[in-house]
Amino acid sequence: MERIKLISAPRTMAVKRRDVTACLQLTSLERFMLGTTGHSHRNALRIHTPSKGQVMKMGKLRKILLFTVTSLWLSATTSLSYGQGNFAGVELTITLVAGNVYMVQRPGGGGNIGVQVGPDGVLLVDSLFAPLTDRLVAVVKQVTDEEIRFLVNTHIHIDHVGGNENLADMGVLIFAHDNTRLRFFEERSRFPRAGGSFVPAQPAAARPLITYNDTMSFHLNGEEVRAFLAPPAHTDGDSFVYFAESDVLHLGDVYRTTSYPIIDIYNGGTLRGTIAAIDRAIDLSGPNTKVIPGHGLEVVGRDELVEFRDMILDIQGQVLSMIRQGKKLDAVMAAQPTAAYDAQWTDDPGWGPVDFVPIVYYELGGSGRLADR
Repeated sequence: MERIKLISAPRTMAVKRRDVTACLQLTSLERFMLGTTGHSHRNALRIHTPSKGQVMKMGKLRKILLFTVTSLWLSATTSLSYGQGNFAGVELTITLVAGNVYMVQRPGGGGNIGVQVGPDGVLLVDSLFAPLTDRLVAVVKQVTDEEIRFLVNTHIHIDHVGGNENLADMGVLIFAHDNTRLRFFEERSRFPRAGGSFVPAQPAAARPLITYNDTMSFHLNGEEVRAFLAPPAHTDGDSFVYFAESDVLHLGDVYRTTSYPIIDIYNGGTLRGTIAAIDRAIDLSGPNTKVIPGHGLEVVGRDELVEFRDMILDIQGQVLSMIRQGKKLDAVMAAQPTAAYDAQWTDDPGWGPVDFVPIVYYELGGSGRLADR
């Protein structure tokens, strides 16, 4: 597959978001690689240079308002997992995964961050919530004195992009898939829990500055780091990030150890894409590959991915069989197709069979839609 590569850059290229002339500081070759010369490349990167008004720092009042709205929303809904609405006393921990790669976690294991460290600087995968940024920076300092230079967002959800603006203000360059960046422009973001919860849109300064439509590579700290689009699973902008030499794969929220798959139909997620994405992760994983889940307390391996995929396939098969028998959703729910798995996959209080099974049912053609497929 053709890929666009971002070669490890001098620190002068660690462009600050507030610098509206950032694009002009790149050489013509680098601009060509990043898709800014006007040539059309299927896998080209895109630099989204913000306007002068977009890159102005938010005033203290606006930041206070943003934090207040976010906190009120989190405390008023059960749509996020335990601990995400209460940041007071939240302590982050950092654990070595393998090679150059660490995992940062908060209590409950939600929004797990990948951290690659080395003499070229630090690359983060996801950014947690805005109020946790200082704690995130501090915990990274426990393992390296190098500055944070790059951030890859795996998808749009607030527990993975909430710290974007703060990190951008520190000069961190933010990358994401095209579809993920487009979600930043919605007036308010809708998420799947609690029947479709809403959260205010992220500020303009939080938007990824560079996007890709297929895959891209960093060559950083002695290894290739590949970020690439997964099939539409959790959302339609899910990125996997693979650290080749360390043999570590970060799957964002496509894979979690705490619940059934959360398929965000409001942001393009699908059951079929979830199965395809996990299949791809299994194909990429070797016997020693370490997998960072988007949510969960443990780093896992290929065997756990196979178990997760097989669980989904079994539930899908049961639901499809009942649809073919003409059963409606209430009868399918009463049959409890997830019963054999509930003890293991209901650790997240915000997502369970009542959320997952209807998505499976309707995507498979339930309520008379099977004949239309």
